[in-house]
Amino acid sequence: MSDRPDYLRKILPLEPLLPEVDRARRQGKKIILTNGCFDILHAGHVRYLQGAREILPPEEGVLIVAINSDRSVQRLKGPTRPILPEDQRAELVAAVRFVDYVVLFEESDVTGLIARIRPDFHAKGTDYTEETVPEREMVRSYGGRVRIVGDPKNHSTRDLISLVRQKYLACPD
Repeated sequence: MSDRPDYLRKILPLEPLLPEVDRARRQGKKIILTNGCFDILHAGHVRYLQGAREILPPEEGVLIVAINSDRSVQRLKGPTRPILPEDQRAELVAAVRFVDYVVLFEESDVTGLIARIRPDFHAKGTDYTEETVPEREMVRSYGGRVRIVGDPKNHSTRDLISLVRQKYLACPD
């Protein structure tokens, strides 16, 4: 057995990912991009990723998940986040069987990444509408489409952290 699990091959920096995107397109596949912090992976995250995968089956599309870097998460969520470092968050998402690639990004949104990858579909969670997705104009500028996926946003890392704090404070080790 190898020391490095196969699913770790899904994690690529942007520059090595771009030839993979080109190869998939030459094979007639469409590109689906979704993104998030994925700090403390939970059922809502898995359902969101499954919803993105359901845009197209694997034989027709490639699912790329862009994950905010640690610095990006701190800018968005505050100095106590992320809970898990970026390499662990990337590994957890890469281990999800229906994810094809994982890429980390430094910016607060994925507009720059979208400009480079030019996904056919940009998937966002149900806390957005197609009109409130921050990157929608970039996606539409080249003919891409925005899709809202996943179950209702009634799961959050913030709520999970709060629950852990409540239970831990109520019953310390």
